Amino acid sequence: MSSILSGILRQKLLEIQNQLPPYVKILKDNPPSFENVLNKEINEQSDVQNNYGGDYSHLIKAAAKKYNINENIITAVMKAESGFDPTAVSRTGAMGLMQLMPETAEALGVHNAFDPRENIEGGVRYLKDMLTEFGGNLELALAAYNAGPNAVKKYGGIPPYEETQNYVRKVMSSLKK
Repeated sequence: MSSILSGILRQKLLEIQNQLPPYVKILKDNPPSFENVLNKEINEQSDVQNNYGGDYSHLIKAAAKKYNINENIITAVMKAESGFDPTAVSRTGAMGLMQLMPETAEALGVHNAFDPRENIEGGVRYLKDMLTEFGGNLELALAAYNAGPNAVKKYGGIPPYEETQNYVRKVMSSLKK
């Protein structure tokens, strides 16, 4: 199956190559097979998942215990925020595993938002603050984590922002699995 897909992919790339000027080369003389590229991608995704389990679980457990928040909630937020990538930066400037905005990180005493320990500590503390502010209502706390507490207050609930509504659904559905 993968050899068929490799052949189709190579044929399409040749068609594109023939439409480009001769000095632009999109095909290598010895290109990797589709199967090798696919396996590399699968292995990289596995590495991210393995690194999560091995590298961050003790930090999640410690923060969960310190702030009395279920580990699964922290994990679901982290997955939705960064996909467990400690170097993630959003288009709005949020950073790290828990995607802390620079001002929020500073207010929480996080000096290096790309340090997993500091980021998780700050993110879980902020989540706990949102839970406290919204009377333990997890959906409102998640909405506030995503859009800010003022937006939740302004709309008297989850703001009508598509991104925030999708975010809350994503985290909540992650918890039900």
